[in-house]
Amino acid sequence: MSGRSRSRQSSSVRISDEQITDLVHKLQQLLPEIRNRHSDKVSAAKVLQETCNYIRSLHREVDDLSERLSELLATSDTAQAAIIRSLLTQ
Repeated sequence: MSGRSRSRQSSSVRISDEQITDLVHKLQQLLPEIRNRHSDKVSAAKVLQETCNYIRSLHREVDDLSERLSELLATSDTAQAAIIRSLLTQ
C-alpha cells in the first residue's frame, strides 16, 4: 500500500480528542476501582491500566466459575445436571 493510501485511510478513521476523552470517561464509569473515587481527575493512562486489570480479573472469575460449574455437574446426578444445563441455556 502506498504512503498516500495509508495517509487517506488513517485520516478517515481518526478519532477526535473529544471522542477519546468521552470514551475514557465512559470506561472510568464502568470500573469499580475508579468509579468509587471522589475525584474526577484520573489520567487516561490510569483508566486504561485499570481497565486491563479489571478485564483480567473478570477473565479469572469466569474461569473459576466455569471450573466450579464443571465440578458441580460432574458430582450431580443426571437429572440435576440436566436441570442445571437447561437453566444455563435459557
